Amino acid sequence: MTDYKGIKTFDDLIEREHSKIGTENRNKYEENAQMFIVGEMLKEARREAKLTQEQLAEKAGTKKSYISRIENARGDIQLSTLIRIFEKGLNKKIGLTFL
Repeated sequence: MTDYKGIKTFDDLIEREHSKIGTENRNKYEENAQMFIVGEMLKEARREAKLTQEQLAEKAGTKKSYISRIENARGDIQLSTLIRIFEKGLNKKIGLTFL
């Protein structure tokens, strides 16, 4: 069982649960968190556009199963396809920020 004594911030909690930044465990956690965020952003944008996954896939030139995988944070996303889904399928632009 994990000891939560001394935890004062969210960063402290993440470090306790998933190790320090740069470790394999932490990198995997960060990757999964980013995939979840992208999936939720896509899901929200699709719902705002009042499109089904199938309709969005057709507009973006991909498959419904691919849209579903992204929305459910499963599998890898090809950046060019993600951009096409947002731009052609949802008429939205994607901006990238490097930290």
